[in-house]
Amino acid sequence: MEFKQIRYEKDPETGIVQVTLNRPEINNPLGILLLLDLYRAAESVENDETASAMILTGAVSPGKTAPDQEAFSSGMYLDFSELESLDEETKQEVDLADIAQKRLCLKLWKINKPIVAAINGLAIGGGFTIPLACADLIYMSEHAWVELPFVRLGLVPELASSYLLPRMIGLQRTKEIMFFGERLSAERLYDLGLVNRVLPHGELLKFAREQTCKLIPPQGAGLAVRLSKEILHKPMIEAVSRALDLENEGLNRGFGTADFMEALNARMEKRDPQFRGA
Repeated sequence: MEFKQIRYEKDPETGIVQVTLNRPEINNPLGILLLLDLYRAAESVENDETASAMILTGAVSPGKTAPDQEAFSSGMYLDFSELESLDEETKQEVDLADIAQKRLCLKLWKINKPIVAAINGLAIGGGFTIPLACADLIYMSEHAWVELPFVRLGLVPELASSYLLPRMIGLQRTKEIMFFGERLSAERLYDLGLVNRVLPHGELLKFAREQTCKLIPPQGAGLAVRLSKEILHKPMIEAVSRALDLENEGLNRGFGTADFMEALNARMEKRDPQFRGA
């Protein structure tokens, strides 16, 4: 299978698939083509009997030599010109109303093989809510950080984060994080219980691989891991699906508001937005 904006690499010995978001020159944004690649990568991992697990990380631009310059993903960036590069059959897979990425989220949620995220740099919006929705374990570089700027953009959350975050850290903390969209350090995320471990930057990917190996044979009881994941995920599938529907309703409404346009204009003009609440 050919991928345009990710790297898909399977270790022939362990069967572990490393999926690398691969547009490092612009901080690995989640555009139409990359999201399609992620869906197909998830399908491939799910259907390939020799694929044992998946590690998700971000590519690094050769020009960025300092760890604090790296990006996991800068979040959603829907460049509709990317549609022009798709054939007609593939275009039918793209639902522009599915801004919350229900199709992708449910695909990732239903995979019973272990998924581990190695967040190597900044993770903004969907750059963090994708790992939050799909990863069984999340490891972060000490230099990584997260922002969930949805409300500051006049929008609402996506990728079922409106349902998952309150279950993980409580409703009040979720509201504070979403309403204000402030930057959260890796250590702060660890304290909140949203990541499993914060690591020295150079050790991140190696540690993620070691931990993944513990979830699959011969080191790990792979069947028990997969069954346990199914038991944990299946009772929540309807609620996750409903949350994605509500997020899509909110996002499709939000993109048509004056507040969203004001947020965009303020960013381009490098000033504070003046919202009208409409």
